[in-house]
Amino acid sequence: MNLQAVRAIYCFEMARAGRTLLQSLVSPVISTSLYFVVFGAAIGSRIQEVEGVSYGAFIVPGLIMLMLLTQSVSNASFGIFFPKFTGTIYEVLSAPISYFEIVLGYVGAAATKSAVLGLLILATATFFVDLHILHPFMMLLFLLLTAVTFSLLGFIIGIWADSFEKLQLVPLLIITPLTFLGGSFYAIDMLPPFWQTVTLANPVVYLVSGFRWSFYGISDVNIVASVAMVGVFLAVSLAVVSWIFRTGYRLRP
Repeated sequence: MNLQAVRAIYCFEMARAGRTLLQSLVSPVISTSLYFVVFGAAIGSRIQEVEGVSYGAFIVPGLIMLMLLTQSVSNASFGIFFPKFTGTIYEVLSAPISYFEIVLGYVGAAATKSAVLGLLILATATFFVDLHILHPFMMLLFLLLTAVTFSLLGFIIGIWADSFEKLQLVPLLIITPLTFLGGSFYAIDMLPPFWQTVTLANPVVYLVSGFRWSFYGISDVNIVASVAMVGVFLAVSLAVVSWIFRTGYRLRP
């Protein structure tokens, strides 16, 4: 493996995040703080506890997952879209580096930025609520696997998109709504039976539920189903990325 090439791509992407620190880290943390203030004041005063957990603490995993999904996709999609847009991607493709190493560099950097952001939001949450992480190893595992999986999805979107408008299409119209409707701010059993069944068709429910289980040991779906859903996401994303490089989809003139 050409580790020097992977390191060059990884460090370049991490340096770009450093140049846009306000947008990459500060803005999402401030947005999350506003969620705590708004939801804590508007809903927290009406819902004291959910399944034995204070409402403020209950929404922490959902908020982290919301930011993790959107930022992973955003970081990875822009990271590959911009060199494709400027034409510098062809220099990378013609270099003595394999497709796996290219993906490892871009996706690794995007996942690292998203995971760091997730931990920063977790640290920020401690200023608002008392947190107790019941399964810290599983929490980190979910955090890292979700960051990698959705960074792969973002990589796919960045290659598919041929304009900045398309780059924002999937995160704004699909991922964010699914996350809001995926039990980030409520327990599924609070819904009427019909909508509980409908909600279980939302794959993000399994991610949020599994992540919340790692904090409090409570979940809307079985933890095995949550882990399996992460595995399915990861496998599908890897298969699509492999197909893109085999066929040269939107990479070859």
